Amino acid sequence: MSTVRKPYGSNPLSRIYDEANLPQAIRRSLSLILLGNLFGNLHGIICGGGTTAMIGLANQLQAGDFAFGLLNGIPQAAALLQIPFSLLVNRTHKRKKYLLTFGLFSRVLWLTFGFIPLVVPQEPAGLALWTLIFLLGISSCCSSAINVCWFPWLSDLAPISIRGRWLSIRDSVVAACNLGFGLLVARLLDTLPIDNRYIIIFLLGGTVGILDMVCFGFCKEVYSAPPQRLRFDGIVKDILKNKPFLRLVVMWTAWCFSANLCGPYLARYSVNEMGLTFTQMMVFSTAASSIATILVISRWGKALDHYGCRSVMLVAMAANSFIDLFYLFSTPGNIVPVLLRNFIGAMCWSGTNLAANSMQLSASPDESRPSYIAVFACVTSLLGTALGTLTGGLLLEAWQTAGWFTGALDRFKALILLAFCCRLCVTLFLAPRLQNDREGTPKQLIQAVANGLTHFNLFRKM
Repeated sequence: MSTVRKPYGSNPLSRIYDEANLPQAIRRSLSLILLGNLFGNLHGIICGGGTTAMIGLANQLQAGDFAFGLLNGIPQAAALLQIPFSLLVNRTHKRKKYLLTFGLFSRVLWLTFGFIPLVVPQEPAGLALWTLIFLLGISSCCSSAINVCWFPWLSDLAPISIRGRWLSIRDSVVAACNLGFGLLVARLLDTLPIDNRYIIIFLLGGTVGILDMVCFGFCKEVYSAPPQRLRFDGIVKDILKNKPFLRLVVMWTAWCFSANLCGPYLARYSVNEMGLTFTQMMVFSTAASSIATILVISRWGKALDHYGCRSVMLVAMAANSFIDLFYLFSTPGNIVPVLLRNFIGAMCWSGTNLAANSMQLSASPDESRPSYIAVFACVTSLLGTALGTLTGGLLLEAWQTAGWFTGALDRFKALILLAFCCRLCVTLFLAPRLQNDREGTPKQLIQAVANGLTHFNLFRKM
């Protein structure tokens, strides 16, 4: 009795690897990168400026709105160092060496964060808080080497024909694991004694971050272009001539600025003003986001390969512009705005982020991709995320000092409305100027979504 041989493997990764006819060493390296990204995202649940753990630690150290803005903005401002790191990587072709050296040091520093309240003296006032800010700055500077190493590394390993689906599979796996890990972290934050709560939490966060770097140590280094001694002024000239890439940088910078005007402060608002516990925040923010991402991310990956990045970006951004408005209906103890904002929002964030990642790779030339990605990250992180976060913190403190927005429309809700207007302007005036890499249109994508919803099977015909 003859058997019919299946053309592709039995799991999604094997199927797309078989489709691209990838050798075993490349498959193994791509799977290790996925595992490293998983550990990196688990690290990010604890270790970052706007995480629930950092909110709790910042509150314990009596950080104000501007200081909290610094904690959110410093990692983004450190992206400036991605430019010299990218030039070094282009010249030496030693991604693994720099990623492991600087990346491991960055992650090891996080093991010390939880000891700050116990080790640093209480006097002078603010010393512990500024110690936290200083260590965060050092860690962020070192971690700048990570992005310019792993992202071009992925681009050289994964063919463009499967890249959208590989990224969507990765995001699905990451979202599923974030769900369980996030609940564990929240439970620990709510139940551990205050004296050693942050010691245990940041030891855990630092450890999974170190595992992220270890995974890359076993990956095969592949370069699609020979080493080049690039000059920064030459790269800038090339970027200024690369209109599709330049439009993407301008649009994503404006988008990051508008999104971070209020985004980093909503979790703190939920804890401090709405009175939600860490567990409630994790369930109705991280967990809800993870579930939503799992439900739609594979569909966004298919949409990316079928309708193109621009179509996905426009549709996702248009919906994403409205999601923070749920917080206008927030009241103490009410979890509904938090749930709706994060669940529906994640459906849109996953699409915009997936499209932005893919557009970076397709709009940058092979021979200087690390430098292009470094410039992209530097500009969008500094002028977009960091500046937006600091602007939001300054506005909140200024409005509080001036006594503005003290009624039902408090200063946080006023900031939400301002950010909404900025997002809408980016969606209407900047995103349509992007270049699409497929023939599909946003209208066709919307019709596919509508047909999928009608049949209770999102994007069924894609």
